Amino acid sequence: MKEEWVEKRIWAPFKALGDKFGVDQLIIRLMRNRNVFTTEDLKEKLPDGRTFAEEKIDRYLHAGPEDLYDPFLMKDMDKAADEICDAVRKGRKIRVIGDYDIDGIMSVYILVNGLKEIGADTDWRIPHRVRDGYGLNEHLIREADGDGRELIITCDNGIAAPDQIRLGNELGIHTIVTDHHQVPSDENGDLLPPADAVVNPHRSDDTYPYDGLCGAGVAWKLVTALFQKMKRPSAQKEAMKYIQYAAIATVGDVMELTDENRIIVREGLKDLHHTDNPGLLELIRQLGLTPGQIDVYHIGFMIGPCLNASGRLDTAAKALNMLMTDSVEEASAAAGELIELNESRKTMTEKGTAEAVEMIETTSLKNDRVLVIFLPDSHVSVVGIIAGRIKERYMRPVFVLTETDGVLRGSGRSVEAYSMYDELVKCRDLLTAFGGHPMAAGITLEKENLQAFREQLNRNCTLTDADMKNVISVDAVMPQSYVTERLIREMDVLKPEGTGNTKPVFAETGVMPESPRILGEKRRACALQLVSGDRRNCCRGIFFGSEEDTEAFFERASTGAPLSIVYEPQINSWRGRTDIQLHIISYRD
Repeated sequence: MKEEWVEKRIWAPFKALGDKFGVDQLIIRLMRNRNVFTTEDLKEKLPDGRTFAEEKIDRYLHAGPEDLYDPFLMKDMDKAADEICDAVRKGRKIRVIGDYDIDGIMSVYILVNGLKEIGADTDWRIPHRVRDGYGLNEHLIREADGDGRELIITCDNGIAAPDQIRLGNELGIHTIVTDHHQVPSDENGDLLPPADAVVNPHRSDDTYPYDGLCGAGVAWKLVTALFQKMKRPSAQKEAMKYIQYAAIATVGDVMELTDENRIIVREGLKDLHHTDNPGLLELIRQLGLTPGQIDVYHIGFMIGPCLNASGRLDTAAKALNMLMTDSVEEASAAAGELIELNESRKTMTEKGTAEAVEMIETTSLKNDRVLVIFLPDSHVSVVGIIAGRIKERYMRPVFVLTETDGVLRGSGRSVEAYSMYDELVKCRDLLTAFGGHPMAAGITLEKENLQAFREQLNRNCTLTDADMKNVISVDAVMPQSYVTERLIREMDVLKPEGTGNTKPVFAETGVMPESPRILGEKRRACALQLVSGDRRNCCRGIFFGSEEDTEAFFERASTGAPLSIVYEPQINSWRGRTDIQLHIISYRD
């Protein structure tokens, strides 16, 4: 894979701002690198004399629950809250319909429990990935009608279901859509479904200050609005009990940890550290974790995949029931089942990824700038994960499809320079259904359209070689002699770190590798000593990768020749002892 290291060189008065806010100037540089403030922000001033940059830095460092935006700033929020409150007062039966991924699961949990708190007669449904497909369908509408449900509230879906909502209207069912996916549009603007209210920050007429919320974030905002409408004392404080679930969804759905999302995740993690939810506690315990140590990594790579596995290989109702139960015994059994499902998912993913790589390397696919891969034997639930793996390997947009019920279904994952959703709009005549974001999408098409779909995507593609490079953004070239335990701990102010607010990454040249050794049964880690500065500085280094990559690094380090490295500084704790460790992300001669 082509790889390029790029040092971010964006000027700002780092020292002056660092002194003003009582942090190392490196912290201000890291914030500028993450576009927390811009060059223009340094020039423009607020009425109180502060620059916009100073206001944004202060918010980034210190924002708390009081800085969350008013939910009623969102278009149709007032209308949705009024409709729901009226339904509650009149005793109308409500059904919440979510999605089968972590965002949908958490959205349903938040809405159902919030509705019950205000006295609603409510139940829920989550579509089955294989039987129902994504989002609303006619079956779910008719089922709600047969069950006497008079109001449907969608969460994490519904924005692209006009026909289904129209059917509901004909049957006398009112619908409120809460969603965060891109709004379908044409030359005349948004194509909103005919619902009583459509709450989605991506509406072109929405003036909400932040459009990066996940589905659970929007659902949580609705619950907050409902508590206010019902004039509950301390409405905002009461709604905060659900912020941990919105935080899990925000991380699990890979949303950007910027602006309001950053507050949601930061505050949500605090609550998660003391969660009393039996299902979460059992899942955390069986994963070998401690609640007080849970961070973004554990949600993204351990807890989240287990929750998602239920909707991938069975039914997301298993994960939701685990969260809903008050029984420790039921929670324990459900958590164990989710972990087993996730292990099966891992096996299926590895097999599918290997098949996809083989197909690319041995066919004309390797020449395509947009990869369209048909894996007939893969489970539809893992094609999105496989697409992500292939995207990372080849650094180009990828669609992976499989066949279910006579049609092709699949998922896509993209690179920064390619808006997957916009490109699918250009191919909509070849698709039965599609939806998603610039970076990810889901599609359905007839098998006979597969080749035409591949050809049209590549014909329309304008990606250059530069767009398909793996670019590693380096915050600064920084010798390891500058890295201290105090500086690493000070960088904790950047947390929570993740998409849109990445961990600090530095580079150093001329590092001498010494005493490398491969660790672990799977041989996927290599530890060594890193010596620099005429042997005046030495610290531990660690490299992680596949067995093949780790072996290659070990052989290169064993030569003793100087290396250039890109690294993340860490504090390594072992048996009561702490020392500095450099996690090597990339290396070259």
